[in-house]
Amino acid sequence: MKIVLPGGSGQVGTILARAFHRDGHEAVVLTRKPETAPWRTVAWDGASAGAWASEFEGADAVINLSGRSVNYRYHAANRKSIMDSRVLSTRAVGQAIAQAKRPPRAWLQASTATIYVHRFDAAHDEAMGVIGGNEPNAPDTWNFSIDVATTWEKTAREYESKATRLVLLRSAVTLSPDRGGIFDVMLGLVRKGLGGTNGSGTQFVSWIHQADFVRAIYWILEHEDLAGPVNLSAPNPLPNAEFMRAFRQAWGTRIGLPAFAWMIEIGAVFMRTESELVLKSRRVVPGKLLQSGFAFQYPEWPAAAKELCDAWRAARK
Repeated sequence: MKIVLPGGSGQVGTILARAFHRDGHEAVVLTRKPETAPWRTVAWDGASAGAWASEFEGADAVINLSGRSVNYRYHAANRKSIMDSRVLSTRAVGQAIAQAKRPPRAWLQASTATIYVHRFDAAHDEAMGVIGGNEPNAPDTWNFSIDVATTWEKTAREYESKATRLVLLRSAVTLSPDRGGIFDVMLGLVRKGLGGTNGSGTQFVSWIHQADFVRAIYWILEHEDLAGPVNLSAPNPLPNAEFMRAFRQAWGTRIGLPAFAWMIEIGAVFMRTESELVLKSRRVVPGKLLQSGFAFQYPEWPAAAKELCDAWRAARK
């Protein structure tokens, strides 16, 4: 297969490009800063038409992952940048697909599990999940994140066509042992004895192991009946307190100092990020994947955490 990855130079894009290249497929990463890699990298600006659009001709799939990191304070300038990076890149991809003489068979468009409402009771699948944005007393930053997600998906839907199947990837946090990734950052806290409960600890954590993320992408590409929103998350989200306890056990440490909500709020200011990334309850389950017969290699967090910790250690010997 030929698979084009706009915005594929980040953590998730690298995981996919590495897997596709390993399996003998042609992976093409569109990036603002082309560099030498085992796969081809092609320049694009993430906003306007260019020579990069020719890569879409006859491609089997386009997987658009472009978008500025949300790990910043949500002040006006950053909000604009976060929103624009998603809307403009999605629009550029949609226009390139619409203009292609031989359009790709599938367009997998990044979205986020954050689109769902903050809740503790029922889990969100694609059929019954409740889109957020109207929760009483929700912080403005939480509503902004949902606005970004819904606008992101709406932009992609504007370019739906019969020629190209559109899949909206509502992804939970993808965990890999790669340096600088989310797991690496979280493990740094665990190793320092700071991997205790965050806030109340009752907020749910949704996650997916990198191996299952890659396998799910392959599954979606192979199953043409999968379209529209698809949740990419392990089937067993768990409360933060349990998540962090299993994390500590996987690493082999008992010490984990808790971080109360007010501490997280203050720390987020100094770290120039948002407390929502830790305190919002994300209880998301992969309804469509499970119904289509997909079997997770790592459905439970303790086993996934153990494998990731072992892989992290092995990579740094």
